[in-house]
Amino acid sequence: MSEKKMSSSRKHQLKSLMLSIAKGLLEEEEKEREQEKRRYMAESCPPPSMPRSMQELQELCREIHHKIDAIDEERYDLEMKVNKADKEIDDLKIKVQDLMGKFKKPVLKKVRMSADAMLKALLGSKHTVNLDLRANLKQVKKEVKEEDKELRDVGDWRKNIEDKSGMDGRKKMFEAEA
Repeated sequence: MSEKKMSSSRKHQLKSLMLSIAKGLLEEEEKEREQEKRRYMAESCPPPSMPRSMQELQELCREIHHKIDAIDEERYDLEMKVNKADKEIDDLKIKVQDLMGKFKKPVLKKVRMSADAMLKALLGSKHTVNLDLRANLKQVKKEVKEEDKELRDVGDWRKNIEDKSGMDGRKKMFEAEA
């Protein structure tokens, strides 16, 4: 609890000292990088010697084309490795999310859409037919049977109910059944 606090001048002094050391380190890194670049360029790209004859010029062009092809193959291989690594990273991220079990579900907006509009959205320009379900139905003519006519002619159902209501109606029902 009785820690000594550093004064602001001491903090400022240490901060400036750290910044000066970091600046020196960055300058050294930059010099090393520049030397490495020069060394690589000296190895990979020797100074061009301009040929005097047509034969030598053609030979130089062939050499350059072979080097370009080799570098392109190397670049392509590296690009494929990077793409493969990116896919693996994405797969691992998905697996981690699955294991964590916490998904942020996006908030979906409610959209009113007719059946035609939905089919156009799903199928694209392939869907041009309007969805009219009644148009595809068969027309059926209803034949009236004689039994149905007799049932309709029985009479008004309310009269039957009124006759059977009350004790008199129940008595008639029992007498009719017996």
